[in-house]
Amino acid sequence: MLSFNRHRRLRQNGTIRRMMRENHLSPADFIYPLFVLEGEGIIKEIPSMPKVFHYSLDQLGAELDEVVELGIPSIILFGVPNDKDACGSEAYAENGIVQQAIRFAKERYPDLYVMADTCLCQYTDHGHCGIVENGHIHNDHSLEVLVKTAVSQAKAGADMIAPSNMMDGFVTAIRQGLDEAGFEDVPILSYAVKYASAFYGPFREAVDSTPQFGDRRTYQMDPANSREALREAASDVAEGADVLMVKPGLAYMDIIRQLHDRFDLPVTAYNVSGEYSMVKAAAEQGWINERRVVLELLTGMKRAGAELILTYHAKDASRWLKEENK
Repeated sequence: MLSFNRHRRLRQNGTIRRMMRENHLSPADFIYPLFVLEGEGIIKEIPSMPKVFHYSLDQLGAELDEVVELGIPSIILFGVPNDKDACGSEAYAENGIVQQAIRFAKERYPDLYVMADTCLCQYTDHGHCGIVENGHIHNDHSLEVLVKTAVSQAKAGADMIAPSNMMDGFVTAIRQGLDEAGFEDVPILSYAVKYASAFYGPFREAVDSTPQFGDRRTYQMDPANSREALREAASDVAEGADVLMVKPGLAYMDIIRQLHDRFDLPVTAYNVSGEYSMVKAAAEQGWINERRVVLELLTGMKRAGAELILTYHAKDASRWLKEENK
């Protein structure tokens, strides 16, 4: 008589499969990105990101209502200013668009957890994430502006600062700046491992941040490297990061797992714009089942070790998960 393990016993029907499931997705896992811009009466779809929109401040309320109703606990705000300059001064302006949006969101929903992206690329006329001097991105001068930006976002009411610039020392500089300004309780979600990825194209269209010269490979990581990711993350842990980010998520699940296993801080995966747009494009062609593919991808990031997932799919995924749990 044949003797072998019958693994299928625990897959016989939906009930037992749910009971045996090792990883569970929930709306509580998601951070939802929002793009805010100056002006009035604007809800404008981003061409390369179907169902993702630019919102003027007066149109943001209905979107926040929907986010809260779906049980998504957190948003991250990206600003698109009217005016850009070489030093990204709108990034730290008291009445900058992100600062206004933070105040608006916290006044409307005090319990909504509002994160602020802390970078300069969408505020500079050259599109780089730091200060350019003699054709090069000057690391330490960039830190000075990033600290001013983080402090201004905290003053506006941001619950968490999320620096994505990849300058060396950005966590320790921002931590010191926040502490000195009296915001020692504001945590930092560090984009600790951010690769120089081809998956960012739609986002750069959304915030008009394509570099006007060169590229970002002197400060973003080479996609071929994994040990370097551990060095980057270790630096940020030592400098005082509270949460670590891996960006992008889909092509770097091995990095998510390594950070999860190596460090005792929460790990976030950024399911970036290009990953989102590929799924949308294939779904529009009828080539894939969008719902099943999205939930599978997000589950994969969770299984890899991400406690949180920053994703443009957050609203759709939350609806689908609620339907499954009825």
